[in-house]
Amino acid sequence: MNKNLRKAVIAGNWKMNKTPSEAKALITELKETVKDANCDVVICVPYVDLETALRETKGTNIKVGAENCHFEKSGAFTGEISAPMLKEMGVEYVIIGHSERRTYFGETDVTVNKRTLAALSEGLIPIVCVGEYLEQREQGITEELVAMQTKIALQNVTAEQMEKVIIAYEPVWAIGTGKTATAEQANEVNACIRATVAKLYGKEVADKVTIQYGGSMNAANAEELLSKPDVDGGLIGGASLKAVDFGVIVKAASK
Repeated sequence: MNKNLRKAVIAGNWKMNKTPSEAKALITELKETVKDANCDVVICVPYVDLETALRETKGTNIKVGAENCHFEKSGAFTGEISAPMLKEMGVEYVIIGHSERRTYFGETDVTVNKRTLAALSEGLIPIVCVGEYLEQREQGITEELVAMQTKIALQNVTAEQMEKVIIAYEPVWAIGTGKTATAEQANEVNACIRATVAKLYGKEVADKVTIQYGGSMNAANAEELLSKPDVDGGLIGGASLKAVDFGVIVKAASK
């Protein structure tokens, strides 16, 4: 991390976990665990938990995000939620293009871009996910692929809007598998993402962009990962469901 240039952000991605009552119980623990954080703390929760999360985090240092949003403002899209809906609720962040959305629900680089633009148009902070599959890493095309995903995701995003964009590098082979990129691998790809942003917007803009790591960061490896200059935080999966573990990661990012 380089806190002189940009914010450190730890965001929990709860995925499809926790009923509203379970969410309330976890947030009650989290409020105590992360109250002294010297970084931004976000919890991205299922749609049914948003109201609970917003109520329970009011007046705390925990911000609330959604796990996805549609690219249209309204329409015949059964089961979808729009950016204006999230904005009116009081949601501040939204995850865009998570690998599970790409793998299981047909997300493409183009729809990721459309969702990013929709979120930004409503003043939401998008956490835009990019990353490669194991086969692609073994083929040696990680940097080219991630650079392409980044360029497409940011198409028509202005330099001013980039101040609100967070990018999360999440190697698909390290999500929910227990495998983790080494700190050096994570930093290498994050640096590639930053270089791509610099080509698009200039170094000054790129230096301010928060780029997280999102592949099985946990209480045991967070400190090493976050010690790298281009790893500005984490998009945390399983460990975000355990208040103690999430607290350890937040503490590591607070140094």
